[in-house]
Amino acid sequence: MERWLNRVAVVTGASSGIGAAVVKYLANNGMVTVGLARRKERVEGLRDEVKDEAKARIHAIKCDVTNETEVIAVFKEIESNYGPIAVLVNNAGVVRFSDMVKEGNSQDLRDVLDTNVYGIVWSTREAFRSMKANGGDGHVFVMNSLAGHMVPIIPNFSLNMYPASKHAVTALTEIYRQEFFNNKTKVKITSLSPGAVVTELAGAAATVTPDAAVLTPENIADALIYCLQTPPNVQIHELTIRPVGERF
Repeated sequence: MERWLNRVAVVTGASSGIGAAVVKYLANNGMVTVGLARRKERVEGLRDEVKDEAKARIHAIKCDVTNETEVIAVFKEIESNYGPIAVLVNNAGVVRFSDMVKEGNSQDLRDVLDTNVYGIVWSTREAFRSMKANGGDGHVFVMNSLAGHMVPIIPNFSLNMYPASKHAVTALTEIYRQEFFNNKTKVKITSLSPGAVVTELAGAAATVTPDAAVLTPENIADALIYCLQTPPNVQIHELTIRPVGERF
């Protein structure tokens, strides 16, 4: 992690679950870490869960990643207050469990696409602008899912737009790889695709399959740190992380 010491990392959806774990891991490993979330106070509370010398490296900003104007302003604030962005972790995500064919569910459908797809697009565009202007290196992570490579079948249960949004993330990962190269930078892109993870996001699904093998948010944060430590010439484009015993 030496090349990342005291550089700036931004984590979206940082108030709980994987995002909160990633914030703590990055701060403990020497990065100035800015957590973006609607619940800013929960990010600030993460300072109580890291090493003493890492507490001052955690910063929190309220941000709704579905709001393009807000994202642009927040990233400029980060650059102004903390410096150029070196690492972006696109973690913000939502899932809705109503059937897509159900009437009156328009907002649920929009929420998933606005957060899981456009939230990545707005944040990555702003982070890349900073990376390109400041040395042309950096690392962008997108939090994907096994559902971005298949559509899990859960009897009598719908994952709604979630698999479609994550398949979009799989395509975005390759587009970003091409665009980062075409822009003559050495910015890396990594898609992390976990199986079932114990988070607030997965709460409803977990009640349907209570005996399922699961991962913890710390498992995913640990994998992210592994990818971040690879040499400058090594890019882990896609990392699939499954719990032992997962059935689908």
